[in-house]
Amino acid sequence: MMDPLKYKTDVVIIGGGIAGITCALELLDSNLKVLLIDRDDKVNFGGLAKESFGGMFFVNTPHQRKLGIRDSIAIATRDWFSFAEFDENDLWEKKWAEKYIHHCRDDVYFWLRDRSIKFFPIVHWVERGLHQPGNSYPRFHMVWGTGYELTNALIKYLEAHKNAENLTLLFNHKGEEFIAADGRVNGITGIDESNGSSFEIEADHIVVATGGIGGNIEKVKENWYKPWGSPPEVILNGSHQYALGEFHDRISDINGKVCHLDKMWNYAAGIHHHRPKHQHHGLSIIPPKSAIWLNSLGKRIGPIPLISGFDTRFLVEQICRQEKKYSWQVMNMKIAIKEMAISGSEFNKAIREKNWIGFIKSVLIGNKSLVSELVSENQDVITANSIEELSEKMNNLTGTNEVNIDILKESIFNYDQNIDRGRKYFNDDQLRRISYLRQYRSERMRTCKFQKIDDKKAYPLLAIREFILSRKTLGGIQTDLNCRVMLDNNKADETIPGLYAIGEAAGFGGGGMHGKRSLEGTFLGGCILTGRVAAKAIIGVP
Repeated sequence: MMDPLKYKTDVVIIGGGIAGITCALELLDSNLKVLLIDRDDKVNFGGLAKESFGGMFFVNTPHQRKLGIRDSIAIATRDWFSFAEFDENDLWEKKWAEKYIHHCRDDVYFWLRDRSIKFFPIVHWVERGLHQPGNSYPRFHMVWGTGYELTNALIKYLEAHKNAENLTLLFNHKGEEFIAADGRVNGITGIDESNGSSFEIEADHIVVATGGIGGNIEKVKENWYKPWGSPPEVILNGSHQYALGEFHDRISDINGKVCHLDKMWNYAAGIHHHRPKHQHHGLSIIPPKSAIWLNSLGKRIGPIPLISGFDTRFLVEQICRQEKKYSWQVMNMKIAIKEMAISGSEFNKAIREKNWIGFIKSVLIGNKSLVSELVSENQDVITANSIEELSEKMNNLTGTNEVNIDILKESIFNYDQNIDRGRKYFNDDQLRRISYLRQYRSERMRTCKFQKIDDKKAYPLLAIREFILSRKTLGGIQTDLNCRVMLDNNKADETIPGLYAIGEAAGFGGGGMHGKRSLEGTFLGGCILTGRVAAKAIIGVP
């Protein structure tokens, strides 16, 4: 057996996502030697961030003020803690929440703008809250160019850095074990998966930036939130294929603290990717607000009808309370073309390529090409020219006779009858919420004006079979405010010397700065902030 290839550096970063890239940039600014390893191919450098929509949560920005939004740290803190529902013992989690709220504008928003990252002029309003307050104001700032532009721009800065000779990038390299001596972690071992050879890296500081557990569906199921019962039989993978949680286990092996893995930010409207790149590969539909959401029988889920934009966790919870833990959304072609979208950079070409004309066209006339692609290629999307035909095709797709034609007809009829009554007589919470959503300009442009389902002029009908989709892990490796990994010894401030965790691996800060829910846009921002904080701690800058 050949001896392992050996490296020595000031800092080794395990993981080439946006957190790792940010941390490397900051370390190079101080002329440290950095070795970054990533298990994926170089073409995928940037991790899940590269595939993302590129939305980020910021407070009191010039973008908000230009739109007349008078946000503040006090309001954002109230909203965050309302949504998080922290436990009384969540010490570091709360501290990191406060740190993010206080620093996201100056240390993330302006930091990115200084590196030529531009944001869409309209700030989106998501996670407004359902049973408890969420975002009081629009805070979701979209990168113009999606996460694809975000990662590529930072990678260019990395490669063109004045100290780039101090940076070593190793792709297809899988980290496996820590090297520890005298109570300190001082290196890692691993495998070069391109040729099967082993390596060892000696470093003064080790930064874990390996993402969450969402790419490991078995681990997702093992850590399923117990009050929701057993996990769904089918969970699609909307995370990164190498977000496997292996370094969470390695941290536990050396008595580091890992917590809140049952707190996940999964999505309710996942469909199979029709061009999958890995096992269980799923896509996250941005649920059309004018579609009705049904269970496996064709019955509308309720009593509060499901509609996106208010509380994503509630949507997942309600679907997981059904006997069969998957769902259908039923609509017609007019609704689909106007409202259908898929989260991420891959299916948002106009935004990804920064094509203003293409983007404006998609807003004004809808996204017919996307709908056509899904109808022709995706196994979870079906069309029909009658409710009877739709019911039959839904049952054919599942291989059962669960969808009851009478129940399906009643679900559609009751919704449409409310629309026929006229707006002042709406007695349907979904329609009331659509009316409320349409008061904000960006939602009005993307949402139909009270469109009936069984409308022959808007045919054909569409049904989309949707599964729970893994995405982000809200818990993770617990860290102090300098991203140093905490020991699991019931002491509030004892850390493992030389070891840091950032990004999703650290629950975006402190092992879970979101608590139960995210106000959205705090994932990319959390990765950037923790990457910068860890670098400053290593450098010794307050």
